[in-house]
Amino acid sequence: MSESSTEVLVGGVVLAVAVGFLIYAGQATGFSPSKSSDYQLNASFRSGEGITVGTDVRLAGVKIGTVSKMSLNGQTYRADTVLALKEGVLIPDDSAVVISSEGLLGGNFIEISPGGSLENFGAGDEILDTQGAVSLVSLLMKFVSGSDEE
Repeated sequence: MSESSTEVLVGGVVLAVAVGFLIYAGQATGFSPSKSSDYQLNASFRSGEGITVGTDVRLAGVKIGTVSKMSLNGQTYRADTVLALKEGVLIPDDSAVVISSEGLLGGNFIEISPGGSLENFGAGDEILDTQGAVSLVSLLMKFVSGSDEE
């Protein structure tokens, strides 16, 4: 009896650890269902290179949301992006969004540069001032070739 109860106890601990790991992994990757306390803003980038669904959205280095949807606009050929931001984080309506890099080997994220307007974006509004990622490969090629053309 003692041997089977030990097996049941060890099995229960292993199962609890596995469930805990799955919950942690879901939260860390942004895979968990979006909370009702989020609101969405839209942004359209010339190039969405380096970002995907789940990419962090940061303001002053602090994560305030994630990218919840990306799609190609067939009429403008731009990357239409939906940003899910935490409720209560107010963004001035003259703010800009930039695809930034964490460094040479780091990933990309979306950085919001707040403006000075007294009016704020509402849910579903579109941020018009956007800038895509700077391609390190094209910068390196310009440096190597000595080209200063845009």
